[in-house]
Amino acid sequence: MSFRKVVRQSKFRHVFGQPVKNDQCYEDIRVSRVTWDSTFCAVNPKFLAVIVEASGGGAFLVLPLSKMGRIDKAYPTVCGHTGPVLDIDWCPHNDEVIASGSEDCTVMVWQIPENGLTSPLTEPVVVLEGHTKRVGIVTWHPTARNVLLSAGCDNVVLIWNVGTAEELYRLDSLHPDLIYNVSWNRNGSLFCSACKDKSVRIIDPRRGTLVAEREKAHEGARPMRAIFLADGKVFTTGFSRMSERQLALWDPGDSSIRYFEITDESPYIHFLNTFTSKEPQRGMGFMPKRGLEVSKCEIARFYKLHERKCEPIVMTVPRKSDLFQDDLYPDTAGPEAALEAEEWVSGRDADPILISLREAYVPSKQRDLKVSRRNVLSDSRPAVGPGSARPGASTPAASTNTTTSSSSVPRAVVCALQSGVVLGSPAVLCVPEPFAARLWASGPCLAWK
Repeated sequence: MSFRKVVRQSKFRHVFGQPVKNDQCYEDIRVSRVTWDSTFCAVNPKFLAVIVEASGGGAFLVLPLSKMGRIDKAYPTVCGHTGPVLDIDWCPHNDEVIASGSEDCTVMVWQIPENGLTSPLTEPVVVLEGHTKRVGIVTWHPTARNVLLSAGCDNVVLIWNVGTAEELYRLDSLHPDLIYNVSWNRNGSLFCSACKDKSVRIIDPRRGTLVAEREKAHEGARPMRAIFLADGKVFTTGFSRMSERQLALWDPGDSSIRYFEITDESPYIHFLNTFTSKEPQRGMGFMPKRGLEVSKCEIARFYKLHERKCEPIVMTVPRKSDLFQDDLYPDTAGPEAALEAEEWVSGRDADPILISLREAYVPSKQRDLKVSRRNVLSDSRPAVGPGSARPGASTPAASTNTTTSSSSVPRAVVCALQSGVVLGSPAVLCVPEPFAARLWASGPCLAWK
C-alpha cells in the first residue's frame, strides 16, 4: 500500500515577493542611524515617510509615492524636533496627517500639504508634552478619530486627544521596564504590549487595568514583539534561551521576509514561503490594503529601507483571471473614523468602517486637522492617578479657545476575553526580520478583515 502526501490547500500557497525595478525605487536617502529598534518608515496610499539623518535635531522625509528615483539632498524635510526622530505613524483616518516621537521627549503631529512638501516643515499642528524620557513609540487608535498613543523610555504609556491637545490617560505603573512595542486590538478597546521584563500584557487603557498577562512569553533576552490579530488572538515573535527565533500564537485569558498563513485549524500557523535578498533591511513600512493594486492580485507591499534607498517589494498571488478576486480582497478598513475621540473616552467601542476594494480605492478629500485647546488657567485640576482621565493638558496659556468636557469620564465595561476563539477567514502575516511584529503594528494589515 502506498501513501501520498496530502498538500494543504491554501489560496496563498503560491504567493511570491518581487522587488521593483531600480527606477521605481527611492534613491540616495540618508536613513537614520540612530540606535533604536524602529521601522524608520511609514507609508500610506499617498505618501512615503522615512526617518533620516539630520544635524542639529531630528527630521524625516515625506515623499509622494510617485516621486521615485534619486532624492536630492536639498529636498525639504519635516524638521521640528530638537532631537532625533525615533518613530513615525500615519493617521489611519487622514492620509495627510502624521505623528512623530523623538529623543526630545515630545510627540508632534503634522499636517502635510496635499501635494507634498515644497519647503521645510518646522511648525507642527500640535506638540504633545508629557514624557520625561525619549519617545520611541507612536501609534494611532484604529477607529476613534484623533486618539493617539505614545510610549517612552520612562516606561509610561500616554493616550492623547490630538484634536484638543489633551492627555486623556496616563499608564505609569503597568510596565516595570522598557516597552518594546504596543499594538491596538481591532476596535481599539484594548492594546497589548511587549516589555523588556519578557511579559506580554493586555491592557484596558480607559480603566487603567491589566486584563491579562503572560510572563516569559519568550525566554530569550533579545527584544520580542506582540501584536493583536483581527480575531483577538495575540501573535508574538521572540527568541529562545539559545537565541533561536520563535513564533507564538496566544489565546488571551535579518535579510529575509518570511510569510505565514494563520488558519482556524491546528497547528494554526503555516509557513508559506521566504523572500530573500542580498541586502539586509534597515527598516520597513507596510502599505495599507487600500493602497494595493487589486488588478494585479497584489496582497501586500513592503517599503524596504537599505542604507541609502527605499525599495518597494510587491507580494503577489498569481491568478490567470483578470477579474476581481473576492477571496483575496474581503472588505477592509477604510479611512473614515468610526468614533470621535470623545465617544471613545465615554466608553463606546466600534469596529472599523469597512470598504470594498472591488472598484479600487479612490481617496476622498482630506479634512485638515483642527486643534481646539482649552484655557488651562480656568481649570481646577483634581489629582490624577494611573489610568484616570485628564481633563486638561500642559498647553500654552495664551490659548483662548475652550471646549466643554465632563469632569467625570464613565468607565468602559471590561472586555471579556474568552478562550477558544477561532479565526474567521484565513490571514496572511508577512514577517520582515528582525522587525517582525513592530512592523505589523504600524498599519491595518495584520490580517484580512
